[in-house]
Amino acid sequence: MRRFECQAAYILLLRPYRETSFLCELFTADYGRISVIAKGVRRPKSRGRGLLQPFIPLVISCVGRGELLTLTDFDTLCVAPVLTGRRVISAFYLNELIFRLMYREDPNPELFFCYQQALSELEKTTEVQIVLRLFEKMLLKTLGYEVQLLKEVETGDPVRPEENYRFDPARGPILVETDNLMVGVKSQDVFKGKSLLALAEGSLEKYLEDVAVLSDLKRLMRLALAPHLGNKPLESRKLL
Repeated sequence: MRRFECQAAYILLLRPYRETSFLCELFTADYGRISVIAKGVRRPKSRGRGLLQPFIPLVISCVGRGELLTLTDFDTLCVAPVLTGRRVISAFYLNELIFRLMYREDPNPELFFCYQQALSELEKTTEVQIVLRLFEKMLLKTLGYEVQLLKEVETGDPVRPEENYRFDPARGPILVETDNLMVGVKSQDVFKGKSLLALAEGSLEKYLEDVAVLSDLKRLMRLALAPHLGNKPLESRKLL
């Protein structure tokens, strides 16, 4: 019998189970992603109907023998962020990325902290795209798929802001000669060196007025995530 006691956790995904219960996919601080049954919480007078919701910081305990555990206790850990409109859709996008990319019971305390921080920033910011790009970058890094942005992969030369680069998710930036921009290279796969360096630096606030850089970074991270997400589209991305 396995017991997980007093774990900080967030709900990634919640589904009805039988008449009165939920199946919950949880992201925990010490055990990564786990699956639990929350029995009886859908009854009208159950406090779980209000507490077991995405983005609410929880402390949970559960027991079980296999992959599917039983929730034995839970409570709120602190005040939940207030998310509305585009912010709440963005938060669901983070949840979907974690659910799709994390292996079950693969501890990742660094990513857990980054997720907490991203939710807090989404509550306060009007520029959700910056929060999303930095989280995507950190997600890939903590899962072992760090994006290489600073050196041209074939020569090892530093990326130069004025040059154009094709991006290979498995390798990194590849210089595209100006004469070859229209020959055999898709424009959606080409990025300015300035954009690559901006993401590597991480201080994206200074680029809020630079539409070209922000557009580049959105395309870049979609390209970087694609090999790990597979062919099934993200539901939250459709909404965004």
